[in-house]
Amino acid sequence: MEHAYPDWLNLLAWAALGLGVACALWIVVDEFRHKQMMRVMYLVWPITALYMGPFAVVAYRRSLARMKSAMSVGGMKMAPAGERRATFWQVAESVFHCGAGCTVGDVIGEVVVPLAGIAVLSGFWAKTAVDFALAYAFGIAFQYFTIVPMRHLSFTQGIAAAVRADTISIGLFEAGMVAWMGFLHFGLGMHMSAGEPVFWFMMQIAMVAGSAASYPANAWLIRKGWKESMM
Repeated sequence: MEHAYPDWLNLLAWAALGLGVACALWIVVDEFRHKQMMRVMYLVWPITALYMGPFAVVAYRRSLARMKSAMSVGGMKMAPAGERRATFWQVAESVFHCGAGCTVGDVIGEVVVPLAGIAVLSGFWAKTAVDFALAYAFGIAFQYFTIVPMRHLSFTQGIAAAVRADTISIGLFEAGMVAWMGFLHFGLGMHMSAGEPVFWFMMQIAMVAGSAASYPANAWLIRKGWKESMM
């Protein structure tokens, strides 16, 4: 169902979405020229750019510079747990791992639920529950493909490590998103649909809010040694 929004909001939504797509495409093209240490990052960076825009491009470029620097002095090495003091950008990259999986799950949930036409899932909280379930599944999958290649774990060990590493992070990421979307829905009465550009613009903001909410937890998880950070 289409809603009437101010012209400036529609224009801002289209501009923000266009910028996100442009940044994502730029990263995709650039990834053909620069090898990533972990294959999952080929997906993480462009997905992150869809809602972080130029900030994701800056983080991506800094990550490449950090990898080149590390490789020039003998490769990526892990600091012992308890001695890991990741930089702002390294923690941000950890947030992006989590956020990319959550984003995929949330987008699928927001598109599939309306298309399925299941009335019981049309309410705000019902869709939120579906989004969370999908976000959790994809978030754990993305973390699995980050941890396993670095620690050389078996499938079972990898799943257990991914669950331990990202459950808190995913929960806080989704909490930040729900807080923003709930404010719009209940506080401002914006009952948006997935067919509107304003909805996806607000989802971009929600994902940024989720990233901010999960950042402290990611810093703590890295220090504890439950999540990996290139050091």
